[in-house]
Amino acid sequence: MTVFLHKEKITLPNGLTGMAIEIPTANPLHFYQAISAPAQVPQTSIHGQLFVPQTTAELPVVMIVPGSLGIADSHIFKAELLTNAGIAAFLVDPFGARGVTSTVANQTQYSFAASAWDVLAAAEVLGSRAEIDASRIGALGHSRGGSAVLSAACMQRVTEFRTSLAAVYAAYPWCGQQFLNPQVGTTHVRSVVGDQDEWCLAQQVQGYMQAMRLAGGDASCRIFAGAHHSFDRSTPVELIDDASVAPAAPTIYIEDSGACIHPATGRSDSSYSERELLLYGIKAGYGRRGARIGTQGDQAQEFNEDMMEYWTRTLG
Repeated sequence: MTVFLHKEKITLPNGLTGMAIEIPTANPLHFYQAISAPAQVPQTSIHGQLFVPQTTAELPVVMIVPGSLGIADSHIFKAELLTNAGIAAFLVDPFGARGVTSTVANQTQYSFAASAWDVLAAAEVLGSRAEIDASRIGALGHSRGGSAVLSAACMQRVTEFRTSLAAVYAAYPWCGQQFLNPQVGTTHVRSVVGDQDEWCLAQQVQGYMQAMRLAGGDASCRIFAGAHHSFDRSTPVELIDDASVAPAAPTIYIEDSGACIHPATGRSDSSYSERELLLYGIKAGYGRRGARIGTQGDQAQEFNEDMMEYWTRTLG
């Protein structure tokens, strides 16, 4: 069941109760508006909850950004793992304030650019808090949230946000949209994806990480054998009948200005909407309904071990 953080206060099994925080953010129509015309972007706000281990020191923090099904038990468990390791955790709810319950059947209810903006806006708020070390802010994104943290890492240098991400961990991210010049500066980047993923193309994820490396970034990718989408969940593999997916559709590249390049024409245009480009992939025959999510065997444990090793290494 999806959790809405503006309605429900979360207490972790380790006893930590979340502090409610409102994040001023925005709803850009597309990446061009977010990057090149930010003054035109409609403003909004989202909610989150911050979990801080008992300490007097400035702590690193990891924001947890959910995917198309919203916040689930597995995301709350990540907050417990992080706080047990002495790292603050910030659960982000991008849905509640926008009146969205799921984007599984329709990813165009708000833009992927808005999802990336949420990440940068949350980093700005977290970096201003006394209990947080602004130089050690990480972002953990799942599925659509994985796309958001990767885009945010690339957008940092072309936006006016002042707080940089120290590291991002993109779990099974949709990489159908990629920045043409994916420079991430000093931000560490890691992506993980299963080789049986029916939502996101593993080769596309690998290609994005390689492009970041070629652009001078510290980026890595791990493929989990036999794993489906959301293989870190606590639920077994199941078919989501109404899922709208097009994993093999051609990649949409984004210029530094935010203008997108149409895959079929090779031309960029600042007026392209995300919906228009996503529909291109569906109309070209790549779209279908139905895709699996869930875990089996020790996959969730292996995911969590990889994730925690990454955060303790990159955030200290």
